[in-house]
Amino acid sequence: MGHSIGSQGVGGWRLKAWFSLWSLLVLLGLFLGLWQWERAEDKREYLARLDAAPTLEAPYETPPAGTRLTLRGHFVEDLTLFLDNRTHQGQLGVAVLTPLRTEDGRLWLIQRGFLATGPSRETPQVETPSGEVVVEGRWQPGGSGTPLFGPNQEGRRLQRIELAAWESVADFSHDGWMHLERGQGLLEPWWQPSVMPPSRHVGYAVQWWGLALAALIVMLLGGRRLSRDRRDAAKPDTESSP
Repeated sequence: MGHSIGSQGVGGWRLKAWFSLWSLLVLLGLFLGLWQWERAEDKREYLARLDAAPTLEAPYETPPAGTRLTLRGHFVEDLTLFLDNRTHQGQLGVAVLTPLRTEDGRLWLIQRGFLATGPSRETPQVETPSGEVVVEGRWQPGGSGTPLFGPNQEGRRLQRIELAAWESVADFSHDGWMHLERGQGLLEPWWQPSVMPPSRHVGYAVQWWGLALAALIVMLLGGRRLSRDRRDAAKPDTESSP
């Protein structure tokens, strides 16, 4: 009798632990699936905002992300810096960052495109148009960007775009920069908005929910077996001693 009661206690503990563990996995799968589904909706809204972004010419207020800008002015060649460690079509190089001063005296940072340099650490050389230019492109607001591991600036190379790199010599009109798409000074375009398509997030959501369903099935089947084992252990021993 004592052995039977002890077996029931152990079996009950195992059954509770089993359901607790798998319930957590089911809830985790449901939560992660819902999170990915919400991210898909956020991406749809972001892409819709990009599509609806206005077309402006040298606005005085900070443009929304994705705004199509037209600027007229002169490049300030001496203030050119380079965004380091860019890759494009299998080539290693930099993105060229040259400020542009518009007719009203305001300064804008222009990301002009990709310049192949190979593994050389020499300061890149790039031609910059002189005289008045008209440039068009997409606006990207400033932000925290990618994480830094060490100083951001080495000579004229930057690990990420930060307007602070020019703060001692230049004062920009807005916190952000324009990715040049058309006009004088354009190099090889490489930048695209870093946006995972909503469909991929939906796919991840379905995968997480599928895993949650699989965990639920395992939980129920395993729980049924543990319950049966527990009942079998609780049956009295009908065999008589000789």
